[in-house]
Formats: sequence, structure tokens, C-alpha cells
Amino acid sequence: MTRRCELTGKLPLSGQLRSHAENKTKRKFRPNLVNVTLMSEALNKSVRLRISAHALKSVEHRGGLDAFLLKARDEELSPGCLKLKRDLVKSRKAAAAA
Repeated sequence: MTRRCELTGKLPLSGQLRSHAENKTKRKFRPNLVNVTLMSEALNKSVRLRISAHALKSVEHRGGLDAFLLKARDEELSPGCLKLKRDLVKSRKAAAAA
């Protein structure tokens, strides 16, 4: 399982540690991933995701999981989140038609 945020697509970056003597040592910058359960109001179900702490703040800022998924690009989302987004769009269209 890769260390990848399911909502934002954030991956580990590589870089260097630089000492006072300017010695270079390779290192990894890993995203701060947390396991969370988010509630989808439109679908009335909870979803377990492994997302970064930054993405969790973005979800809260945008007004919940549904709003975040509708605004997110498809390239960033994991396959599970893409399926959730498709279900969300279907339920929105069904609610608008009724």
C-alpha cells in the first residue's frame, strides 16, 4: 500500500538533509497520513479513508466530504473515492429530477 493521500493524491517527496558543514544526506518527506471515517450526507453512509492531515482540514473548510468530492479533480482521487464521487453525482441528479 503506497503512502498516498486518497483525496489529494499527495505522495512522498525526496530531498536532502543539510548539516551546518553543508553535508548532504538523502531523506524522504512523507505526508502525514491518518485513518479517518467521514460521513457523506447525500448518501447517508460513512466512509473510511486514509488521507493527509492537510486534506482533512481542506474537507472541513469546503463544508464536508460531499462538497470536497464534487470540487476535486478526478486525477487526484483514488479509485474508491472516484466511485463515491460517481454515486454522489447520481444521487444529486436523482434528487434534482424528483
